[in-house]
Amino acid sequence: MRWFEIALVSLTFLTGIIWMLDRLFFAKRRRGADGLLDENKEPVVVDYARAFFPVLAFVLILRSFIAEPFKIPSSSMMPSLLIGDFILVNKFAYGLRLPVTNEKFVELGEPARGDVVVFRFPGRSDSDPNKGVDYIKRVIGLPGDTVAYRENKLTVNGTAYAYDTVGEYKGFGPGVEMNGATEFLEKMPGRPHAVLELSDMAQIDPGEGEWTVPEGQYLVMGDNRDRSDDGRFWGYLPEKQLRGKAFLIWLNCKGWGCRDSFEPSRIGNRIQ
Repeated sequence: MRWFEIALVSLTFLTGIIWMLDRLFFAKRRRGADGLLDENKEPVVVDYARAFFPVLAFVLILRSFIAEPFKIPSSSMMPSLLIGDFILVNKFAYGLRLPVTNEKFVELGEPARGDVVVFRFPGRSDSDPNKGVDYIKRVIGLPGDTVAYRENKLTVNGTAYAYDTVGEYKGFGPGVEMNGATEFLEKMPGRPHAVLELSDMAQIDPGEGEWTVPEGQYLVMGDNRDRSDDGRFWGYLPEKQLRGKAFLIWLNCKGWGCRDSFEPSRIGNRIQ
């Protein structure tokens, strides 16, 4: 929600300026006019600025540099993440970035293969209406990697990943849309995770191909491979578009008052 970030920064800046100008100039004048009718009363706008600025500044710092909440809007990361999952994203895992512009000003780390990352969609073109929208995918290819995806299987730098069949997927709540898909354990070294595969692929582009990832960019894919609009179709993810690393599910809720979905068992689950 980039509009919320812009509004938060704007309100924090505005209330801070009002409070600072009052303390530097106008508060002294009011104290000098003590006893003269209502001249010494603090204006309502200053009162509100003084009350809200610390709260807004705290929220801004928390969301920009520590952890930010996001909501999962699609099924592209099933079965790991479901529609309606509310997640927390580590904002300092890949360096500190300025709010709104997302410009990195402190280097702290880089994505590892298998990380689930939130990023601003680079878009297929400058006119893409989804350009800049927050997406979430899994990092498959690092800079310099050669990645191949054929017959629903990954090969990275010449090493073919092994797959264990878990069985037929049976979801709940928003997850029922993928019931009947086959669930596999993709044995990514050090980061094994579940993926889904549809049996009837006649009308679906399987996204097969081979890619060599350029420096400063990443290849990302969804775990729901046959229902994910990811790097196989729109290209590489530039490092500058990264927002952070997803690490925790803190709520599952869909619909007004959670009437469409609420699953307590997902609360507190770590994102693998």
